[in-house]
Amino acid sequence: MATHIKFMKNVKFKDAVLLTGLPGIGLVGKIAVDYIIRQLKPEKIAEIHADFFPPSVQTTNGIVELIKDELHYLNFNGRDFIFLSGPVQPALDGRGSMEEHFEFSHVIIKSLKERGLDELCTLAGINVGEKRMQAEPRVVVAATGKKKLDEWVKVGAVSDKPVGLISGVAGLLLGLGKEEGIDGSCLMGETNARLVYGDPGAAKAIIELLIKKYGFSVEMKEMEKEAKEIEKAFAQLSKQIDEPEEHPQNLTYVR
Repeated sequence: MATHIKFMKNVKFKDAVLLTGLPGIGLVGKIAVDYIIRQLKPEKIAEIHADFFPPSVQTTNGIVELIKDELHYLNFNGRDFIFLSGPVQPALDGRGSMEEHFEFSHVIIKSLKERGLDELCTLAGINVGEKRMQAEPRVVVAATGKKKLDEWVKVGAVSDKPVGLISGVAGLLLGLGKEEGIDGSCLMGETNARLVYGDPGAAKAIIELLIKKYGFSVEMKEMEKEAKEIEKAFAQLSKQIDEPEEHPQNLTYVR
């Protein structure tokens, strides 16, 4: 089976933007996309299954289902948006996972491009270590071209990482999309890799930029409350960190 996308209806998009938020560092992208989906209530249009997803089933009220990611669709202010969300992405464990990441990302690009995909925007977390405990999270942007980069800088993102790596689906979608002529960008909320249960503060920073860029009507009170709660935990967490994490030659790792 590898990766299979099961569409629930025959959909065609016009100049669609794909926003992706799968689990990664600080669960930043996942929290952001899940929150937007709860707020805007886009229509579910597809399920994504893969034979390299965890060999388990989800249970809801005693009913079992295969673990899957999902695609949702929304037309907002005359523009089509697709949201990729879910509990899993291919694992980064060296067990054939490189091929799985490429195959998973390629299937998504191919399937959506033929239906009218025009732009990619992947959401992720960037590990800045102890710095996250000391300052409000910024949103770092990387893009497939300078024009797209400048668009995000104009609304408040920063581009100050001369060298870096974006691993996983958040990076590969952009790389493969660029080869197919699709512009894209990755918004990375500054977080700490120790926040394994999620960083709503970093997700909030990303959502605020998406609102500025696309005009989404998103109520932020719930997200602001969650962001304040995580700040309360930072004092205890920072005591466990002896020194800031360092990466050689300013390399930055994102997922």
